[in-house]
Amino acid sequence: MTTFDKREDAFERKFVIDEDLKFKAAARRNKLLGLWAAEKLGLTGAEAATYAKGVVAAEFEEGGDNAVVAMVMTDLVAKDVNVNEEDVRARMDELMAQAVAQVNAGT
Repeated sequence: MTTFDKREDAFERKFVIDEDLKFKAAARRNKLLGLWAAEKLGLTGAEAATYAKGVVAAEFEEGGDNAVVAMVMTDLVAKDVNVNEEDVRARMDELMAQAVAQVNAGT
């Protein structure tokens, strides 16, 4: 194996690791967002945990951040919670930083 091949393999491994961390961080962020929204909806305990799992699943079932925002907004509006889409997206950004730190720390 040449030096070039070794470097290429190293870059490929790093890419895989980085993508895995991004996936885990996004899922963690969505869970945290779900818990935040559950609190706004008045859910606690097992209900809040179940709701958070649903928010995580929304990204996979519907596709992407927009589906997550749409789900949360629909539920918040249905319960007359005074939150707009910009608030939800800002909270997502804050929670992404928190999620990345948690994933990197292994918690």
